[in-house]
Amino acid sequence: MLQLFACFDRALRKTLEWICILLFVAIALILTLNIVIRFLPLMSMHWFDEILELLYGALIFYGAATVWVTHSHFSVGDWISRHIASVRLRFVYRLIVELCSLAFIAIFFKYALDITLQTDEQTTAFAMSKKWLYVCMPITGGIMLLYSLKNMYLEMAKILKPELEIDLGREDLNH
Repeated sequence: MLQLFACFDRALRKTLEWICILLFVAIALILTLNIVIRFLPLMSMHWFDEILELLYGALIFYGAATVWVTHSHFSVGDWISRHIASVRLRFVYRLIVELCSLAFIAIFFKYALDITLQTDEQTTAFAMSKKWLYVCMPITGGIMLLYSLKNMYLEMAKILKPELEIDLGREDLNH
């Protein structure tokens, strides 16, 4: 079961990384095209803002999910754990931090899903549903929710058996 999850984990990481790379390249190309069109007015770019909004939003949320999955997000560090003498209490503290993260992500996921499902608005240039602008939020929120649950599971396992010091999901971060 853990090996299956490890394979899924690697595949998801690679997928998220490639999504971010492709979104970044698309943004760079559209911005470059916009600059060229200003000097050589060959076509109208009335759709520029609409597509850029879609791409930037997706890049932000898929990027957030990527750093969440790989534990690459910046933080002030875990400077509290080293001051907790008991190994089990250290893992209880980390479990509480993970629980707070889970609560935040669960609230984000719920409201992101609500806004995606409830919107009836359409974009101006292409008259496409704004659901396409919002869909990246519940997708990435769901991914972060799953990984928060995984992290809580790992912290609970460490509380029960601190001598194992299992750290699945954080072992292959420098791939």
